Amino acid sequence: MVVAAMLRGCGGRMLQRRMSTVASGTRAINGFNMFYMTNGERGMPLLCMPGALGTAETDFLPQLEHLADTFQVVSYDPRGYGKSRPPVRDFPLDFYQRDADDAAALMAALGHEQYGVMGWSDGAISSVLLSAKYRPQVKGLVMFGGNAYFTQSDVDAFEATRDIEKNWSKRMKETHIPTYGDDLQPMWSAAVDAWAGIYRTKGGDVCMEEAKSLTCPTLVLHGAKDPICLIDHPHWFKENIKDAQLHILPDGKHNLHIRYAEEVNALVRNFFTTGKAHPQRAFKIARIQTG
Repeated sequence: MVVAAMLRGCGGRMLQRRMSTVASGTRAINGFNMFYMTNGERGMPLLCMPGALGTAETDFLPQLEHLADTFQVVSYDPRGYGKSRPPVRDFPLDFYQRDADDAAALMAALGHEQYGVMGWSDGAISSVLLSAKYRPQVKGLVMFGGNAYFTQSDVDAFEATRDIEKNWSKRMKETHIPTYGDDLQPMWSAAVDAWAGIYRTKGGDVCMEEAKSLTCPTLVLHGAKDPICLIDHPHWFKENIKDAQLHILPDGKHNLHIRYAEEVNALVRNFFTTGKAHPQRAFKIARIQTG
């Protein structure tokens, strides 16, 4: 039901016809079995990192389907999400780094020595951490919907979503309850607690120092109407990542890569193939030889 609704929102009939072209599997990664999906047999591998509670199917289906003409697209269900269960999802204070390490381990297990990275929401934060720690592997980064830091206002906003029955939209419930059932409320409460803990113990810093250290070509996308990740964050990344490009979609919200999949896919394709996603910047991205 959830996937069908998402398909209707981004060219459903065509995606449903082509869904069989996407391959899936599991790999033993860092002590658990990670579920992943992949599509495409040529070009640079492109790792797509899901957001909170997200899976490859719910968060990156339009990219798996429609970027496979240019890239070897890989996405996955992070530890404790979707089909990468068990284990039950938990949220230690370093869970963003743990997610980054898991994703890098998956790409190594699939034989991808170098690749591009695309991260959304929580996955955007982990994509920065991955790109900082695994520099030789990452040839370029596209990120959107992620925070550089948490403020008290962010913590208050997270707390306001704690009760999923009272505070979540019908669409959010329809997306996640079929996947997680009775596990959803305690899982989300643990996430809210973790975000507050990061603010209390680390001053809210989730990836600021790592972002400042990045040297790979970086494209920051943002939806101007995003109610979750506010405009301060993409501008912070633009100002603090060396030579980063920023492209804002005027009507985009938090899920801009799903709602405006065709436009976002074109930006991503152009960035990784020519380095000219933003008209005022150009980078040469090293060509990766593929077998």
